[in-house]
Amino acid sequence: MTVTDERPAVQIDFPDLQELTFEVLPGDIGVLRINRPDRMNSQTIRMFHEHGEAAFVLRDAPLRALIITGTGTRAFCAGFDLDEVGQIAEMGVREFLKFQEAATGGIQGLHFLPFPVIAAIHGPATGGGLALALAADIRLCDPAAKFSAAFVKVGLSCGELGTSYHLTRLVGPAMAAEIGFTARIVGAEEAERIGLVNRVVPTDELFDAAVAMAQQIAENSPAGVRMSKRAIQRNMEISSYAAALELENRGQALMTRTADMPEALAAFKEKRAPRFTGE
Repeated sequence: MTVTDERPAVQIDFPDLQELTFEVLPGDIGVLRINRPDRMNSQTIRMFHEHGEAAFVLRDAPLRALIITGTGTRAFCAGFDLDEVGQIAEMGVREFLKFQEAATGGIQGLHFLPFPVIAAIHGPATGGGLALALAADIRLCDPAAKFSAAFVKVGLSCGELGTSYHLTRLVGPAMAAEIGFTARIVGAEEAERIGLVNRVVPTDELFDAAVAMAQQIAENSPAGVRMSKRAIQRNMEISSYAAALELENRGQALMTRTADMPEALAAFKEKRAPRFTGE
C-alpha cells in the first residue's frame, strides 16, 4: 500500500547549505543528499558542520521519515576528503577536539532525529561515510555498495563518529573487531548477511525502495512511530530489563492519550484506513 495523502509537502525553512541538499517529497518524507559527486561525496570540515545545521533544523520538522543518500552514481559517501587531511594535521589539540565534537555532534544529531532515518547506500560508504550510514535506523544498499571502517589505514581508530558503538550493536563485537582492525571491505551481500544492512536492492530500484519504505512508515501513527524509535534507541543504551519495561510502559501510557489511538481502533472496527493527525 502507498500513501495517498495529496496534501502539499510541508515547508521547512532549511538553511542554504553548500555540500548537502534537501527536499520534501509528498507524504512529508524528507530527502537529505550528500552533494559532492565530483569527489565521491567525500566529507569535508564544512560538511561535518552542515550535518549539524541540518539536524538542528530537522529535529522540529513535521516529517514522517528522512532518507539520506548520495548525489550521483559513484558513491554514497567515501569518507573524509584526504585533500583536507593537512588542515587537520595542523590543528592543535584543542582546535582538533572542537572540530571532532562538531563532526560527532552532526552525525549524532541525525541519529537522534525523532522520526525514522533511512540510508539509501549506493557504492562506497567508508570511514566517515560508514559512520553516517550506521547512524540511520534502517539501511538499504545496492549490489555495488562497499563498507569499510578505514580509519586505521590513516592512523586513526574505529572509535570515530559513533562507529564503534553502532557497528558493535549491529554485527556483534567479534565481527566489529574484525572489520575495525583489518579495515577490509565488506561487500553488499556480506553486509546483508551479517546484519550491517537490512537488504540489498537493485541499483535502479534503490531510491524508490527507500521511498516505499518511508511511505509504509508514514501510513502509521506519527506519534506511535516516534515513540517506537525513542524506545528502540534508548533501550540500546541500557542493560536493565526492568528499566526497559519502565520506559515502554510510560510510552504506551502516553500513547493512549493521543487522538490517533481511538482513531486507529475506530478505523479497524469500520474496516477503513485510519486518518492519523499526529495529535
